[in-house]
Amino acid sequence: MREKDRPILTVPIGDIAGVGPEIVVKALAHREVYDWCRPLVVGEKRALERALEITGIRAALHCPKRTQEARYQYGTIDLVDLHNIDTDHIVFGRVQAEAGRAAFEFIAESVRLLQEKLADAIVTTTINKEALRAAKVPYIGHTEIIGGLLGAEDPMTMFEVRGLRVFFLSRHLSLADAIRYVTQENVYRYIRRCRAGMKSLGIEHPRIAVAGLNPHSGEHGLFGWEEVNEIAPAIARARRDGIEVEGPVGADSVFYLALQGKYDAVISLYHDQGHIATKMVDFERTISVTVGMPYIRTSVDHGTAFDIAGTNRVSEVSMYEALRLGAQYAQTYRSDLMKEETR
Repeated sequence: MREKDRPILTVPIGDIAGVGPEIVVKALAHREVYDWCRPLVVGEKRALERALEITGIRAALHCPKRTQEARYQYGTIDLVDLHNIDTDHIVFGRVQAEAGRAAFEFIAESVRLLQEKLADAIVTTTINKEALRAAKVPYIGHTEIIGGLLGAEDPMTMFEVRGLRVFFLSRHLSLADAIRYVTQENVYRYIRRCRAGMKSLGIEHPRIAVAGLNPHSGEHGLFGWEEVNEIAPAIARARRDGIEVEGPVGADSVFYLALQGKYDAVISLYHDQGHIATKMVDFERTISVTVGMPYIRTSVDHGTAFDIAGTNRVSEVSMYEALRLGAQYAQTYRSDLMKEETR
């Protein structure tokens, strides 16, 4: 691929008390990454130097004065160095406000590069919610930070692994609250958003399945009435709108069927329903994709791994896959198609 055709991906290194810097340098040690994209790391130079020392990876750090002077060559890591934290004072494996503040600033600079049209997509590593709170950052996590800085009202999260794509009707709700959230209007609206999200990724005519909530999708009221009263009517309404959607399909089979290619996406009705399904397929290769923003965002789907930070025991597979998907979707993503959900 010609250089100008390779998308520029901003890569904020995350909380430097965790494994973020390590997985970045490990992933960029794979030559083929530079065939897919032009990675532009955003962070602090000493944190990257320390990660190179820990991993034993030999790579040159290049800190261009202007991003246009980045080299994007294998063996060289282009770094936007913010000089915003004293790395020597940061201890691996601990929640520290300074690390949380710096992680937020790495993300904010990455978003600025997107807004200035100096990059095409963002690929995020790992941050710690407690460290963000300690730093008084007014956001709880990556999606909220990036969505807030870009002015996106309600970004959507999709997990992808080996071609299985899963959207989530709800995520960070208790199971009791998540069940109450399964209403006809919420399901219908989310089917429309899911179709729009898939189209924004370049899948023009997505085939969508809605997972059942109860065992055997309720068996017509034997094990619960949500499928009869809320889910099935929402699906019927969406089908009348011309959306190719099926369900409710039993949650014990729908993810397998999608993995085999019957569906392009599955709507999971609560957090763990979809998380368990994707991570059982391949824990390390499950990637989080955020749509509904002006720019595509992909991310590793693991945490800061404080227990092994600084030990070189972390795998870079998730970061590698996040870069691959980020490069792929950066070339097809059309955020304007998400507006379809409001029509």
